[in-house]
Amino acid sequence: MIKKTSVTKSVSVPHTRLSRFGHIGVMAGGIAGNMIAQGIIQLGKGQQPSLRDLMLTPKNINRLTNQLAKLRGAAMKIGQLISMDTGDFLPPDLSLIMARLRENADSMPPKQLKKVLNAEWPKNWLNDFESFDVHPIAAASIGQVHRAQLKDGRKLAIKVQYPGVKESIDSDIENAAVLIKLSGLLPNGFVLEPYLNEAKQQLHMETDYIVEAHNLKKFDSLLRGSQKFIIPKVYDNWSTPNILAMDYLEGISIEDSVSLPQLERNKIGQNLIDLTLSELFIFGVMQTDPNFANYRYQLDSQKIALLDFGATRDISLKTMELYRRLLCAGLSFDDTTLMEIAQEIGFFDATTSINQRKTILGMMQLIFEALNAKGQISFGDHAIPKQLQVEAFELIKDQFTPPPLPIEVLLMQRKFGGIFLLCAHIGAFVDITNSLAQHVDHRTQ
Repeated sequence: MIKKTSVTKSVSVPHTRLSRFGHIGVMAGGIAGNMIAQGIIQLGKGQQPSLRDLMLTPKNINRLTNQLAKLRGAAMKIGQLISMDTGDFLPPDLSLIMARLRENADSMPPKQLKKVLNAEWPKNWLNDFESFDVHPIAAASIGQVHRAQLKDGRKLAIKVQYPGVKESIDSDIENAAVLIKLSGLLPNGFVLEPYLNEAKQQLHMETDYIVEAHNLKKFDSLLRGSQKFIIPKVYDNWSTPNILAMDYLEGISIEDSVSLPQLERNKIGQNLIDLTLSELFIFGVMQTDPNFANYRYQLDSQKIALLDFGATRDISLKTMELYRRLLCAGLSFDDTTLMEIAQEIGFFDATTSINQRKTILGMMQLIFEALNAKGQISFGDHAIPKQLQVEAFELIKDQFTPPPLPIEVLLMQRKFGGIFLLCAHIGAFVDITNSLAQHVDHRTQ
């Protein structure tokens, strides 16, 4: 995932398993020390210390997020999956920690960067470049991005993977999971393992930049000739499993389009929603990471640049059909069929109580009532998201624990939620009813 950030701090990435384990140990020891000290203070005051309260001090939260952010990779991927994919069903404290992990990214220093480049590229590679900025324009969980220019004038964006991330995926995730479980913040009955397994699978896939280059070319083929989107060209001769070289595409960050005229913002929102629906119902392949930094907007061509395809996933015919039927049932207010399909997809299971099912149905009805509205829908209207959040907290109070979703569904839900948030951020008005009508009737051959 490419993360837009003002990269102000560079910290060497621990690249051996021993050094990475050492960071985990130092972090755990520091947190434990803080907890013991605070516990003694509370006991001295005649108070019964709570493990959860001792864990969630500002000092411990900062230590946890700062140390895990230094590791990049696995820790930040867990932050993405848990904070985005489980939505409002986690306690606010844990969601805050996971969100901070998702947002924070340190860059590796120039000395370490040069070592990686020298190991991946031919000797004297710099002779082919007019310039190469060692200060990254973006830093994320897996790698950082640099601007460069070849001697023939072509401008490149070079994504360089952090050393050690690929080899330490499984152990990093297991170590981070221990800390999450020890925190006592997970709801009773919440099954963390499927998310951990998905984080491992996702990271192993995303750390192979040859696979991402293939995904870039695939979407370039699917969207060739588009007047709405542009895909960067891949430079195979400068790409390796750990380095991805592609065109540098000019444009403003997608969230900055909030300052554009309303009609232009509406067009951006409409195009992003139409693309998402096409990915699901026509292409059968979806870029599942909706991070805002994965999109840029070109003011002159009015095209949306799609930048990151590491988290690309094929969509099965079964899932396409389930979502088509779900939308048809919801848009026709067929509540019985809607609930049957929702259970078949995995949004709840046989252990879900009647009251919890009623709440879930009410949440879906709220969404489909909005989708059935005639004309354009205002994504800047926060009334529905706030009501959904209230209903979600009611489910938490009723001890609802969402069953582990199939990974395919989980990633798609992340994409849907992220596009919704992006449209809301820029205040777009979108005729989503017409878009849905065009896609739910589409039959994959």
